[in-house]
Amino acid sequence: MWKVTTICRGYLSIRYSERLTEAGFNASVDSVGNSYDNAMAETIHGLYKTEVIYKDDSWRGLDQVEQATLSWVDWINNQRLPEPIGHIPPVEYELMYDQQTKSYKAAWL
Repeated sequence: MWKVTTICRGYLSIRYSERLTEAGFNASVDSVGNSYDNAMAETIHGLYKTEVIYKDDSWRGLDQVEQATLSWVDWINNQRLPEPIGHIPPVEYELMYDQQTKSYKAAWL
Protein backbone atom coordinates (compact mmCIF):
# COMPACT_ATOMS: atom_id res chain seq x y z
CA MET A 1 0.00 0.00 0.00
CA TRP A 2 1.28 3.48 -0.92
CA LYS A 3 1.72 6.03 1.89
CA VAL A 4 2.34 9.78 1.67
CA THR A 5 5.74 10.64 3.12
CA THR A 6 6.46 13.57 5.41
CA ILE A 7 8.39 15.28 2.60
CA CYS A 8 5.47 14.86 0.21
CA ARG A 9 3.05 16.25 2.80
CA GLY A 10 5.27 19.29 3.27
CA TYR A 11 5.32 19.89 -0.48
CA LEU A 12 1.55 19.44 -0.76
CA SER A 13 1.03 21.88 2.10
CA ILE A 14 3.22 24.50 0.44
CA ARG A 15 1.62 23.97 -2.97
CA TYR A 16 -1.87 24.12 -1.46
CA SER A 17 -1.08 27.45 0.22
CA GLU A 18 0.46 28.83 -2.97
CA ARG A 19 -2.58 27.81 -5.02
CA LEU A 20 -4.94 29.50 -2.57
CA THR A 21 -2.91 32.70 -2.87
CA GLU A 22 -2.87 32.48 -6.69
CA ALA A 23 -6.65 32.10 -6.68
CA GLY A 24 -7.02 35.21 -4.54
CA PHE A 25 -7.87 33.49 -1.25
CA ASN A 26 -6.23 34.15 2.07
CA ALA A 27 -4.54 30.93 3.05
CA SER A 28 -5.85 29.65 6.32
CA VAL A 29 -3.75 26.64 7.19
CA ASP A 30 -1.80 25.46 10.20
CA SER A 31 1.72 24.04 10.23
CA VAL A 32 0.79 20.76 8.55
CA GLY A 33 -1.52 22.20 5.88
CA ASN A 34 -4.89 21.60 7.49
CA SER A 35 -7.58 24.15 6.76
CA TYR A 36 -8.39 24.46 10.43
CA ASP A 37 -10.80 27.37 10.23
CA ASN A 38 -12.34 26.86 6.82
CA ALA A 39 -15.41 24.65 7.15
CA MET A 40 -16.02 24.43 3.41
CA ALA A 41 -12.49 23.22 2.72
CA GLU A 42 -12.71 20.72 5.59
CA THR A 43 -16.01 19.39 4.19
CA ILE A 44 -14.55 18.91 0.71
CA HIS A 45 -11.37 17.33 2.12
CA GLY A 46 -13.42 14.89 4.18
CA LEU A 47 -15.64 14.03 1.24
CA TYR A 48 -12.59 13.51 -0.98
CA LYS A 49 -10.88 11.25 1.54
CA THR A 50 -14.05 9.18 2.05
CA GLU A 51 -15.01 8.86 -1.61
CA VAL A 52 -11.55 8.47 -3.12
CA ILE A 53 -8.66 7.78 -0.77
CA TYR A 54 -10.17 5.49 1.89
CA LYS A 55 -12.44 3.73 -0.60
CA ASP A 56 -9.49 1.95 -2.19
CA ASP A 57 -6.51 1.12 0.03
CA SER A 58 -4.51 -0.57 -2.71
CA TRP A 59 -2.86 2.51 -4.22
CA ARG A 60 0.23 1.47 -6.15
CA GLY A 61 1.72 4.90 -6.67
CA LEU A 62 1.24 8.61 -6.92
CA ASP A 63 0.13 8.42 -10.57
CA GLN A 64 -2.81 6.24 -9.60
CA VAL A 65 -3.83 8.61 -6.80
CA GLU A 66 -3.51 11.62 -9.10
CA GLN A 67 -5.68 10.00 -11.78
CA ALA A 68 -8.37 9.09 -9.23
CA THR A 69 -8.23 12.64 -7.86
CA LEU A 70 -8.63 14.22 -11.31
CA SER A 71 -11.59 11.95 -12.09
CA TRP A 72 -13.24 12.86 -8.78
CA VAL A 73 -12.69 16.61 -9.30
CA ASP A 74 -14.19 16.33 -12.80
CA TRP A 75 -17.21 14.52 -11.37
CA ILE A 76 -17.70 16.96 -8.48
CA ASN A 77 -17.57 20.01 -10.80
CA ASN A 78 -19.12 18.77 -14.04
CA GLN A 79 -21.39 15.79 -13.39
CA ARG A 80 -22.82 15.86 -9.86
CA LEU A 81 -26.32 17.35 -9.53
CA PRO A 82 -26.69 19.07 -6.13
CA GLU A 83 -30.26 19.73 -5.01
CA PRO A 84 -29.58 23.22 -3.51
CA ILE A 85 -28.64 24.63 -6.92
CA GLY A 86 -31.49 23.05 -8.88
CA HIS A 87 -30.06 19.65 -9.79
CA ILE A 88 -27.58 21.09 -12.31
CA PRO A 89 -23.79 20.65 -12.35
CA PRO A 90 -21.87 23.29 -10.39
CA VAL A 91 -19.99 24.41 -13.51
CA GLU A 92 -23.32 25.21 -15.23
CA TYR A 93 -24.58 27.06 -12.17
CA GLU A 94 -21.42 29.13 -12.06
CA LEU A 95 -21.77 30.06 -15.75
CA MET A 96 -25.40 31.10 -15.20
CA TYR A 97 -24.37 33.17 -12.18
CA ASP A 98 -21.62 34.89 -14.18
CA GLN A 99 -24.04 35.70 -17.01
CA GLN A 100 -26.63 37.10 -14.59
CA THR A 101 -24.01 39.17 -12.80
CA LYS A 102 -22.70 40.61 -16.07
CA SER A 103 -26.26 41.44 -17.19
CA TYR A 104 -27.00 43.11 -13.88
CA LYS A 105 -23.81 45.16 -13.96
CA ALA A 106 -24.43 46.19 -17.59
CA ALA A 107 -27.93 47.39 -16.69
CA TRP A 108 -26.46 49.77 -14.10
CA LEU A 109 -23.73 51.21 -16.33
